[in-house]
Amino acid sequence: MLSVNLRHLEARDVRLQGELPVAELDLEVHDPVIHPEQPLHYDLNVQKLSDGLLVTGSLLLVLECECVRCLKPFRHELKIAHWTRHLPFAGEEKVAVDNDGVDLTPYVREDILLEFPQHPLCKPDCRGLEKISGGKTRAGSRRRDDPIASPWAELNKLKL
Repeated sequence: MLSVNLRHLEARDVRLQGELPVAELDLEVHDPVIHPEQPLHYDLNVQKLSDGLLVTGSLLLVLECECVRCLKPFRHELKIAHWTRHLPFAGEEKVAVDNDGVDLTPYVREDILLEFPQHPLCKPDCRGLEKISGGKTRAGSRRRDDPIASPWAELNKLKL
């Protein structure tokens, strides 16, 4: 759990640095091509304001992914370099305080999930699976680029 004690914030700002195991982030990822397996690295500064907390800093999570075009495994660094979150003490979105502590984990989780790649690619110009070229086709089957294999091939022969 990534938390800050409000009593420590009365004297000065608090800096939080470290790693948070991915199990503690409780990322319910239902995407079969994204696998968060490494810990979250964080470097945060927490300030107490009159109406709440201001959390700023950076987040880094390395994801093990599979390219949606070529299916090759690759690593994707999910970086949020300038993460900022205001956590109010009052109102509908007020932060929960438990024994003078505030758990920052749900807010980190939310923003991490929003940054997940929707269609992970190993590289922007990935061409996808390699096509099998050359060789013989099986008996009774034709290649896609063979004009006879086209359902329109007979119509192409018509002279109108």
